[in-house]
Amino acid sequence: MQKKLTITIDEEVYYGLREVIGPGKVSRFIENLLRPYVLKKRMEEGYRAMAEDRERETEASEWEAIAFKDEESHEAW
Repeated sequence: MQKKLTITIDEEVYYGLREVIGPGKVSRFIENLLRPYVLKKRMEEGYRAMAEDRERETEASEWEAIAFKDEESHEAW
């Protein structure tokens, strides 16, 4: 469920947001910026749960090894 929030910001910042982010996209942009700060505990719990998932961690390690090996092969270029 979404909630409406009214904030007051400098006019220059307001127009900059609309210009850079685009009209109709400012709310999502601000939400994405704030989410890690206000939902930190949930995020930490999520990371902890992911780390405890051995199958997922094994797969992630395999992908990391492949990516690192690929990166090393490109360094010679």
